[in-house]
Amino acid sequence: MLSAFARAFKTPDLRKKLLFTLGIMVIFRVGAHIPVPGVNFKAVNECVKQSGSGLFGLVNLFSGGALLQLTIFALGIMPYITASIILQLLTVVIPRLEALKKEGQAGQTKITQYTRYLTIALAILQGTGIVATASNGALFSSCAVGNQVVPDTGVFRIAVMVITMTAGTTVIMWLGELITDRGIGNGMSILMFTSIASGFPGNVWTIKKLGKIAGGWFEFFSVIAVGIVVVILVIFVEQAQRRIPVQYAKRMIGRRAFGGTSTYIPLKVNQAGVIPVIFASSLLYIPSLVAQLTSSKASWATWINNNFTKGDHPVYMIAYFVLIVFFAFFYVAISFNPEEVADNMKKYGGFIPGIRAGRPTAEYLNYVLTRITWPGSLYLGLIALIPMIGLVALNASTTIPFGGTSILIIVGVGLETVKQIESQLQQRNYEGFLR
Repeated sequence: MLSAFARAFKTPDLRKKLLFTLGIMVIFRVGAHIPVPGVNFKAVNECVKQSGSGLFGLVNLFSGGALLQLTIFALGIMPYITASIILQLLTVVIPRLEALKKEGQAGQTKITQYTRYLTIALAILQGTGIVATASNGALFSSCAVGNQVVPDTGVFRIAVMVITMTAGTTVIMWLGELITDRGIGNGMSILMFTSIASGFPGNVWTIKKLGKIAGGWFEFFSVIAVGIVVVILVIFVEQAQRRIPVQYAKRMIGRRAFGGTSTYIPLKVNQAGVIPVIFASSLLYIPSLVAQLTSSKASWATWINNNFTKGDHPVYMIAYFVLIVFFAFFYVAISFNPEEVADNMKKYGGFIPGIRAGRPTAEYLNYVLTRITWPGSLYLGLIALIPMIGLVALNASTTIPFGGTSILIIVGVGLETVKQIESQLQQRNYEGFLR
């Protein structure tokens, strides 16, 4: 991997793309430290030190810590991620969107435009919720000066804050598309990687400061060691795939024969990626938000606050694991259609050796997909729980929220970016063909 980066910097056009990507990442991180007008920044810093990320850990994770700092990039790329997931789900149930998806590049451009509009709408909604929560002191409920974070709660001031956050999300969308067009890798994935990676050094050092064994160094090196093992496991599983062989029959067109090639369908063990973890985290976030925003002292609200606010409770961990497994199967079912793949193979004269074309092929693909989704979903649940269990054992369970999600995204984006760099290097390096 390091050699690929070294060779990339020796290639002029690739070097420009890499430097451009790094420049956008720097701009993104600078924006994450510019406060929104009307925020008492001193009170915000004091509350962040006292209460940490707490309930809003997921959104704060994807904003690189900008949410709890109430900066112009406070919403991060979470509205775009949510909009993309919603559009992908709606594509299955709305015929118009499904038809656009099949139109190729033109249809995909239209869906991208819809995603942008939905992102802005979600940014307005989420921005309003965050500002309202900060205004009434619920954003930092355990902080003594939590109600002083937004001194002016007038309609005009609140509107300015919401518009500023929405504009920040729009700028983030634009920066991500710039990376995709003129840089290296998928722009939104790179920005997501930047957000999550920026908080790792501080979080790990916090574990050292909170540690009690050998001045905290035991906990520090234990987390580093476990993290390296988990990263190796993630790389191994993310690269694993089941290759289903496909044979295409020869076709005679005039006096010439076409086809007769052999290929395969790659089915990844983790076909769903990190989406099930995000779904499960978001769903568990809703009950805690409802309980915190209501002033009711009912038993149900107390039970939710005790069991679902932090990730160190067994009930939360069990629910988290079950939801990850469920959403893994759910997302694979809507993102991979065995019948559509079987029909396309039949249309172009392809078949799986030993399996008849048509419905038997679809049933076989569905059988294989179900078999490999089980270990993939269990792997996702295990990776998501390992950081929680480990940090609970070290008595530092609140310092790295959603650690499994962080590791999966960082490793996944890193692998994909390196693959893109290597593919572009291969287009400029012909040594392998000359030997």
